[in-house]
Amino acid sequence: MPRLGDPWRELQAAESASPDPPPGSVRIRVDASELNFADILQCQGSYQVKWTPPFTPGMCAAGVVEAVGAGTGFVAGDRLVGPTIEPAGGYAEQSLLLAEQSHRIPASVSSRSAIAVHITYATAWFAFHRRAHLTPGESVLVLAAAGGVGTAAVQMARAHGCWVIGAVGGSAKAEIATQAGADLVVDYEADDLYRRVLEATDGRGVDVVYDPVGGSRFDTVRRLLTWEGRLIVIGFASGEVPTAPANHLLVKNYSVVGVHMGGYRERKPELVEECYSALHGQLTDGTIKPLISEVVGFAALPKGLERLWARETVGRLLFDPSLP
Repeated sequence: MPRLGDPWRELQAAESASPDPPPGSVRIRVDASELNFADILQCQGSYQVKWTPPFTPGMCAAGVVEAVGAGTGFVAGDRLVGPTIEPAGGYAEQSLLLAEQSHRIPASVSSRSAIAVHITYATAWFAFHRRAHLTPGESVLVLAAAGGVGTAAVQMARAHGCWVIGAVGGSAKAEIATQAGADLVVDYEADDLYRRVLEATDGRGVDVVYDPVGGSRFDTVRRLLTWEGRLIVIGFASGEVPTAPANHLLVKNYSVVGVHMGGYRERKPELVEECYSALHGQLTDGTIKPLISEVVGFAALPKGLERLWARETVGRLLFDPSLP
């Protein structure tokens, strides 16, 4: 990124020297990186962690260690997945990873699978196990259930023995949510979400709502929570930050719970280790299988980010520098 702005307009491919890893970092040969909303926000200069142009975007990457800085604990040849450091992000042939927050990838797990679960599935793990204290047998409503965040939540809730409703906009996305494992899918473009969920639960509502959307959907789903329900706030893909009336929380006795997965990296790193150990185990035994809908190279990367921003994508979009 030579300057801040929309990456589909400003992103340029360029040759540069291999970055030298400073202390506490490693240089990897990138096998795969992922496309996230946060990457777009960082390019636009509106993400909470700001990088100064010029820089290579891509907040996380997976690949093989080529060189190590002092004090890392890793060696050349290790396969790692982790957060990148400024200015050498993951949309490149080589990138720098922050060693203390990187994790070895088991031989049984591909780099593409490792990067595909790195943010979205880890977020669902913390949301369900740490924040919502999800119990097998509970009901879970997942908004935007065909996207990368949503399909991860559907699979993680199902893996925990829960009954899952996926909410989507459009029949094509309904098929994706069904493939991800949702027990019931509601297309809110063709049906009334509030009515359908109440019908499906015999008027009871749901125990947990997984909301990466915000906006007007927030007001709908908070009314669908049952007694002692939990509304998990993941993000605001709608672009609108909602509010919850305190009197409604009191009368219905539910909780609104925020999830900042990245905050655990510094505050509770032992939980992050537990999370990735569990996720890599689930990848190995097939309990979870990330829906990778598309893998793009340098040429298609800007357009892929634009389609992600417009919410025209499903599942996970990945970047592979070996592709043209």
